[in-house]
Amino acid sequence: MAAHLLGRKGAARIALIPPEVLDALNAGRIPTVNLNEFLALDLALLARNVARDIGLDAQAERLQDTLAMLSAFAPVRRHQHVARAFYDLAAARADRDRIAHALATHASDVARSWAAQWIAFSGLSLADKLGSVRRFAADPHFGVREMAWMAVRDEIAGDVDASVRLLRAWAVDPDPNIRRFASEATRPRGVWCAQIEPLKKEPWRGLPLLEPLRADDSRYVQNSVANWLNDAARTQPGWVRDVCGRWSRGRIPPSTQYIVRRAQRSIADS
Repeated sequence: MAAHLLGRKGAARIALIPPEVLDALNAGRIPTVNLNEFLALDLALLARNVARDIGLDAQAERLQDTLAMLSAFAPVRRHQHVARAFYDLAAARADRDRIAHALATHASDVARSWAAQWIAFSGLSLADKLGSVRRFAADPHFGVREMAWMAVRDEIAGDVDASVRLLRAWAVDPDPNIRRFASEATRPRGVWCAQIEPLKKEPWRGLPLLEPLRADDSRYVQNSVANWLNDAARTQPGWVRDVCGRWSRGRIPPSTQYIVRRAQRSIADS
């Protein structure tokens, strides 16, 4: 790993990314630090380098076919296709677990994001998928954490009540990244993902996850809870007002004040 590059500040524009940084990113030696670096990646080059790192054939036809068609897809979809190609190449290997571990612990945040997406391709139960995704939900890189909840979003949408039961322990975890996952993964609308229709219609079904977070001391978690309620306010504004009103009774900490203010921003604007 290029250790001297790890403490860098990301360039304000893609054109300003130093060649040394871009080379290290494409080699998979360092993680991205901002969106510009992520967008500047030569995805095909990175994929081949990561494949070699984890013991896959970088010239395998399955991977080459995928890389040849990447330009036809939006950026996020490109990564899904690369992750699927890696998954398929590893599936028949006797050392599949070793490959999966190597991908999940790779220096590149993008490689670890591909590992998180493997969970979406598996036939595991919801409980087992959540167990598998936990390491990615706690990843030090924000991009991997976002991919973690997206990897189980469809299962959560398909069984809201079971998901809430399984995630209740996550909402009181000592790690703020894990607590944030419980909120972010169940947002009724969310970002770059399918909406959860049952929670748009009946957001109160997610309240067991929100109540423990109403005074969370992490701003990362506070923003997620506020965004959750703001999502719900688009279809159930009265319910959100009631929740925020109840949370605002008596002396409340600044964290709760912040949440209830941000949670009602769409209501205030309407």
